[in-house]
Amino acid sequence: MNLTIFTAPKPFLDPHINLIQRNALRSWLQLGDQVRVVMVGDEAGMAEVAAEYGILHIKGVRLSAYGTPLIPSIFELARQAYDSPLLAYINADILLLPDFFTMAQQVAEQRSQFLIVGQRWDLNIREALGFSPGWEARLRTRLEAEGKLHPPTGSDYFIFPRQCYLYIPDLAVGRSMWDNWMIYHARKSGWAVVDATSAATVIHQDHDYSHLPNGLPHYRQPETVVNIQLAGGKRRALRLTDADHTLVNGKVVSKPWTLKRILRAIEVFPIVQLNSYPLAQLFFAIFHPVRAFRKTRRWLRRKLKTLLK
Repeated sequence: MNLTIFTAPKPFLDPHINLIQRNALRSWLQLGDQVRVVMVGDEAGMAEVAAEYGILHIKGVRLSAYGTPLIPSIFELARQAYDSPLLAYINADILLLPDFFTMAQQVAEQRSQFLIVGQRWDLNIREALGFSPGWEARLRTRLEAEGKLHPPTGSDYFIFPRQCYLYIPDLAVGRSMWDNWMIYHARKSGWAVVDATSAATVIHQDHDYSHLPNGLPHYRQPETVVNIQLAGGKRRALRLTDADHTLVNGKVVSKPWTLKRILRAIEVFPIVQLNSYPLAQLFFAIFHPVRAFRKTRRWLRRKLKTLLK
């Protein structure tokens, strides 16, 4: 079973971004002949790096009004590149180990429609990595000593069959909400959302936000507001903890029910099962009254300011 890994890298101009993206790409190329790698976009340095590593480079991605690549265009261009039954979008600063492909195969053998997500490990890497024999063991040893498991607050990879995600709103890559929408859409569609945190070691190479406009993190970029609107509102912001399956000894199984998970399932029921945004807002207020009060107060203040102008 072939897997196409695709990504939309940042420009290769910043020395540290250049280094960690090269590290990531080289780690993906270690996964074997069944894995194909595609870079999508027109960012500076991309064509040169693709030629150097023998990676397929696809240009002509659609951009947002802010000049940011759009997720549906990235996905469609990658889908057309190869006939792989499995596709994986991965952020270009993520290191992969061989267990990634093994995990993807295991899920694909047991489910026809699914989304695989998982937490990442954070590691500060400031040098070009070597991939000579024993590289995986050396990296795991370093990760045990220096790495930290990132909280389940963001998604850095998405694995899915090629027949899934044929429609995606015009969400901008690298901004908040698009990853949440991916999980929401899978849950709404009735696909298994598999948390593969325990089955695959995925490593994020730490970096700052100097590559983004005004040096602001992605969640404070103006396009995040646009993404939220296009995704249908914040109540559709599902997260990694909303995955309903996991991998245990290579088997896809339902996550065990805990009190916390039961309460969360009730909270998101209106938006996942009924597609009712008003009801989802009501349930949010019931489960998070303080947050709901603060949000309502801010909304009222904005309205008053508008009326008084």
